[in-house]
Amino acid sequence: MTILKTYARLWTDSLDDALPLLRELTGAEPDLRLGFEAVELAAVGDFLVIAGPADERAKYAHASATVVVADLDACQATLTAAGATLTTPLASGPTGRFLYARHADGAEVEYVEWVPELVQRIIRP
Repeated sequence: MTILKTYARLWTDSLDDALPLLRELTGAEPDLRLGFEAVELAAVGDFLVIAGPADERAKYAHASATVVVADLDACQATLTAAGATLTTPLASGPTGRFLYARHADGAEVEYVEWVPELVQRIIRP
């Protein structure tokens, strides 16, 4: 299993208010920006910004990071073998497939396998 990228999660009411500072701090434009359910997401530098009403953001707050992996099936097998519990089973979203897992030590992480176009554009430009 290969980790391609790890994002620290930032929580905000407004993506438009958060992005100017992050652009300045990272020296980069967002790699992606999209809506997912009732929140907006933007990836800029090593940050994944999750914006929207507090009650909607709370649905995702249990995970401390978003980790992009090359093979989500292999990741799931590794997690399961290590005693992790899937808190959100494998599902599909606008960027690819994802799952949420609670590691045996209690840490909770979102694991994502991006569609090939995103990997080529963001990870391997």
